[in-house]
Amino acid sequence: MQSNSILTESPHAKETARDMAVAPSVLLTADMTVSEALQRIPSSVGQDSVMLYVTDSCGHLRGSVGCYALRNAPPHCPVEALSEAVTVKIPALADREAVVRAFTESGALVLPVVSEDEHLCGIISASTVLKALQSEVDEDFDLISAITPHDSPYLETSVLKEFRARIPWLLLLMLTATFTGMIISSFETALSACVYLTAFIPMLMGTGGNAGSQASVTVIRALSLGEVTGKDVFRILRKELRVALLSALTLSVFSYLKLLLVDHLLLRVLTVEGAIYAPPVVALTLFFTVVTAKLTGAFLPILAKRLGLDPAVMASPFITTAADTVSLMLYFSVARALIPTL
Repeated sequence: MQSNSILTESPHAKETARDMAVAPSVLLTADMTVSEALQRIPSSVGQDSVMLYVTDSCGHLRGSVGCYALRNAPPHCPVEALSEAVTVKIPALADREAVVRAFTESGALVLPVVSEDEHLCGIISASTVLKALQSEVDEDFDLISAITPHDSPYLETSVLKEFRARIPWLLLLMLTATFTGMIISSFETALSACVYLTAFIPMLMGTGGNAGSQASVTVIRALSLGEVTGKDVFRILRKELRVALLSALTLSVFSYLKLLLVDHLLLRVLTVEGAIYAPPVVALTLFFTVVTAKLTGAFLPILAKRLGLDPAVMASPFITTAADTVSLMLYFSVARALIPTL
């Protein structure tokens, strides 16, 4: 019997469909008669809409049959004659996200879990999936916030446990953030010659981080919902490139006009000698920073998925650190190219 399964197997997942599955309360075999099958159904299973799974003598899934069909069939009719093909089956190694996606797309209340040779490993109910979905959301939220996931309620979690969940990420991000300090130090001569350049560093770093985070969160969500896979990397990057170009052009034009018309002409903020170069330098840097940050933010979650990691690991904190580093390098490179005194 062929399956039109909508899932793929993921051997790298922490929790698989096999781990989530439980044994069905009633299991029928294909060689049973309707009379024998009805004797196996306890009185607690009283709903005619309940579907029961049918296996062969070796435990391979052969189909499903409803209680209503059994109770209205001749007693000596074979169960196999009443069974229908199961169109959606969950591979035993499917990850938790794939299981959630299967129930979302199929609308089923119960789905069977099968091995590669179609052996029935158990069943998963919608209530189990709801709990898994909540756990998945909590885990992704922790990873996006750079916190090691744990299941304990906040007020019941000890201070030491919260500390252990947070400090490794803070140390890692602190170390990666030192790259920005190294870049600023390497351009110390340029900054001393054009001190006004330092005023725009926070804006450039912040905009780059925000742009990268937008792309990463969007791609992470699409990966979690099964809207895209790692094979769609070039389609994703092409789309994000178009979005990045439009966003970068809008932001760079706006920043150029704001610096030229408001800061320079109206407020007279850019009165230092050479500060007139600030509008084009900032605008060009902003353009390249936004494009680079969005492409990086879109690519890293896909890379994590291909490596068997949770894409949420590559969310805001890492993207922001990468965007900060790139924006500074671009800023000083553009400044050196456009400002004669550097």
